[in-house]
Amino acid sequence: MKKSVLLFLFSALILLLMPVQSHAATTQTKIILDGQELNLPNEAEVVTVRNNIMIPIRVVAENLKFNVNWDKKTQNVNIQQLSKAITLTVGKQEASVGNSTVSLNMAPQIIKNTVVVPIRFVSEEMGLTVVWNNKEKTVTLASPTFPPSSPDNGSQNDELASLTSLPSSPANGSQNDELASPTSPPSSPVNGSQNDATINLVHEINYANNQLVVSLDHEVTPVITTLKNPDRIVVDFPFTDFGNMSQPVPDGSMGKLSTGDIPNLTDVRYSLFKNDPAQVRIVIELNNVSSVNYYQQYIAGKFILDLNIVNASKPAPPITGSGKRIVVIDPGHGGSDPGTTSITNKHEKQFNLALALKVQAILLQEPEIEVVMTRETDIYPTRSERVKLANDLNADVFVSIHGNSVPSSPQITGTETYYYQRASSKELANIVHKHLVEAMGLYDRGVKNGSLQVIRETKMPAILLEVGFLSNKSDEEAMMSESVQTQAAQAIVDGIKEYLKL
Repeated sequence: MKKSVLLFLFSALILLLMPVQSHAATTQTKIILDGQELNLPNEAEVVTVRNNIMIPIRVVAENLKFNVNWDKKTQNVNIQQLSKAITLTVGKQEASVGNSTVSLNMAPQIIKNTVVVPIRFVSEEMGLTVVWNNKEKTVTLASPTFPPSSPDNGSQNDELASLTSLPSSPANGSQNDELASPTSPPSSPVNGSQNDATINLVHEINYANNQLVVSLDHEVTPVITTLKNPDRIVVDFPFTDFGNMSQPVPDGSMGKLSTGDIPNLTDVRYSLFKNDPAQVRIVIELNNVSSVNYYQQYIAGKFILDLNIVNASKPAPPITGSGKRIVVIDPGHGGSDPGTTSITNKHEKQFNLALALKVQAILLQEPEIEVVMTRETDIYPTRSERVKLANDLNADVFVSIHGNSVPSSPQITGTETYYYQRASSKELANIVHKHLVEAMGLYDRGVKNGSLQVIRETKMPAILLEVGFLSNKSDEEAMMSESVQTQAAQAIVDGIKEYLKL
């Protein structure tokens, strides 16, 4: 009798569970890429692991036309599209992206025979805008070429409206309203668990030298929108809240940076635009601009939006007709932009100019070379002006001189050289770097492809030299030595001449 009762109860329990299982099957997660729902294999799904949203990488990568290869023996996922190469390893919290190693907030895992990776990695390294809807269990991805939903008009009220659901129109067009959240005022970001996604924190916002610099806990890819009348750039940081800010943090209203009399800039405004999930919005309003382009990058905990503002009123540089090879030497920073600070509190701009003037002096002795300097004193030409000077001159070579720094890691040392994509720039970088490393005697950190404005937007072979680390005691001592500077200057000239075959 006892066995019969137990059997009956067990059967009843099975019947009770069956509808629950059926209902669970109907709430399967979804991935929407550029407005189209992806067909997920039977066992592939979006999962949450210790508050990290993880998505099947093969499904996303292949739909973006990346080539994906799985090495079962090494547990490596290799993703390739043109020159972009990414390697992930199951269980390893680091990934290889090009020539760099990046950290993941969660190691890739195999779940139901499918490799899943953190949603944050997909956003940062594959250039996608990512939104996670916890209620609907849906990941929405947008590639850089996918047109964002645009406001009905270019008013300042619309620029700060949610991209997913526009708020009702405010009673007036004040700047306070344009930065107001369409939802209720935010609560304090104590637990950081909104929508099961890790909330990033903003600790500082600055604008100087045509750069917006935002200090963050973790790298994040923002959504950037441009609006007209007036010209504005709107920068949205998803899953992001304010942390311990040095500036006043707005409570459901607008905050402003003190920007002084920066040319072509009206102001920079910021607010916590949304609360669930948290989203920080920054608006850069410009004036008297004929055109503006921007480039974004993330360096050492800082998101940098590099603006290339073109002002038609700037005078054109002198155009030479001597028939000589034109070499532009660019001492980085200067004037109001000191660059980094050395371990003994010297400014990078001083080192850059001192070395560049020594390079100039040697090049002036070369009969087949005409040297042009972007600055010869402690002034600040903008990066756009430096680029324009070189391009208008139709220069043969562009060399930008800098000092490196990682204050938090004073043990880091060495010389490295950057170029951007062009084969001619890479050739120039390899030759000059070889000479410079030999002259400096510092650790060889190699030649690297880097997207920096002065080498990206110049049209000729262009390189940027990071001669050494001013944050390293030994490097700084060498870099500030007159004799070592003279050796380095001769090495740079020797490299330029070798490239030009002179």
